[in-house]
Amino acid sequence: MRPAAPHALPIPAAPGEVATDTPDSAMHALSSLRRRRAAMRGSAPKMLLVSLATVAAALAAWGIATQTGLVRPLFLPRPDSVLKAFADAVDGRIDGAPLLDHVAMSLLRVAGAFVLAALIGIPVGLATGLNPILRAVLDPFIEFYRPLPPLAYLPLVIIWFGIGETSKILLIFLACFAPVALAARAGVAAASADQINAARALGASRLQVVRHVVLPAALPDILVGLRIGMGVGWTTLVAAEMVAASTGIGQMVLNASNFLRTDIVIMGILVIGALAGAFEFGMRRLERRLTPWKGKV
Repeated sequence: MRPAAPHALPIPAAPGEVATDTPDSAMHALSSLRRRRAAMRGSAPKMLLVSLATVAAALAAWGIATQTGLVRPLFLPRPDSVLKAFADAVDGRIDGAPLLDHVAMSLLRVAGAFVLAALIGIPVGLATGLNPILRAVLDPFIEFYRPLPPLAYLPLVIIWFGIGETSKILLIFLACFAPVALAARAGVAAASADQINAARALGASRLQVVRHVVLPAALPDILVGLRIGMGVGWTTLVAAEMVAASTGIGQMVLNASNFLRTDIVIMGILVIGALAGAFEFGMRRLERRLTPWKGKV
């Protein structure tokens, strides 16, 4: 008789440790993970259809509520009124400037403040995560102003920096800076001590450890912080453009609200939402490209 093939035995565990899985169970777990990923990829088109159907249902409910008179136009204008306001804005018949000028100026303010927040907030966050003394120095100030609404310190910004573009960009920058810095600081903890010690054992300098170990480990958290910061920047746009602005989507919405032009207000909200959604989509694409390992280990 041929002897039976020996089965793979589990690796004995050291005292105080959990026994490792058998190769068969490891292969089973890997195949289960692959099946779950395939199921998620297969369900993505279905989820997109559900989202589109939900948006279509919301638009239909909006049209029915306004056409039948359930809601007065002052509170919720009809969709065709919003489309007419959009056409007027594109032709420059609302504030004397075409919509493209308003969009370009708002993009310049938000993008400029966001870039500054990324260039300053990421190094500050990494530094506070690596240096406890620096963290103790900066944490009280960041945590103090972070929950403050921008309108609370808007008067001080105007008094200190005037009513030019500096105060507008600074207000959006302050709103973006805190989430970016705190996310970078939290990401430092993702680099394990074993990784850092291994890099130092191979002769890496402190700067090389930060660049090749800490920064890649913190990158997923940094990108999430950038997405949050971009969203906060768009929410601060209207407050920033309250400061003697002649162009900008926030300024257009603010002027329309003074005259109870809710059709222009909703049109401006939809434009801001579309721009913010485009930035969010771009950030998610960038996140998948820069951190392909996220969620897979």
